Amino acid sequence: MVGAIMRGGEWLEGVVRTHVKKDGLDATDKIAQMVSETKHYGQIRAIMLNGITLAGFNVIDMDRLYELTGLPVIVIMRKLPDMESIKSALRHLSEQEFRYGLIAKAGNAIEIEAKRGEPIYIQTRGLNEEDAIKIVKATATHSRVPEPVRVAHLIATGIVLGESSRRV
Repeated sequence: MVGAIMRGGEWLEGVVRTHVKKDGLDATDKIAQMVSETKHYGQIRAIMLNGITLAGFNVIDMDRLYELTGLPVIVIMRKLPDMESIKSALRHLSEQEFRYGLIAKAGNAIEIEAKRGEPIYIQTRGLNEEDAIKIVKATATHSRVPEPVRVAHLIATGIVLGESSRRV
């Protein structure tokens, strides 16, 4: 997992990384540790995540991440999740009910009209809906996805595949 620490939607301040287990249960703690231990911690005003799962179905506990870091959490989604497909996929993993419970506990997604056509959706912890929308809109400078999420995705894809993808 890669994180891009940015000043708004324009200035990259730093990059952090950690490793999470595929389909594991360690994403929340690993992200909290990565964020809390970076020299940039004092600059971070919110944690933005590209979805609530990493590495397959390593589900992030938004409440716990907020508690561990003291930072608001905003989950960004390009489309609404298909909960029936998620339930079906989770049948093949351990602790299915726990994982599904974390996804369900994240709550209803808030739709945000993006600058470039299709909406995006967010879920939040630690800040109100109005402030979360302002943050997302202020940082979505080059696409409908906030720049910290877009840049982190580009870097992570480049590391894994050897070249970043165009679709972000």
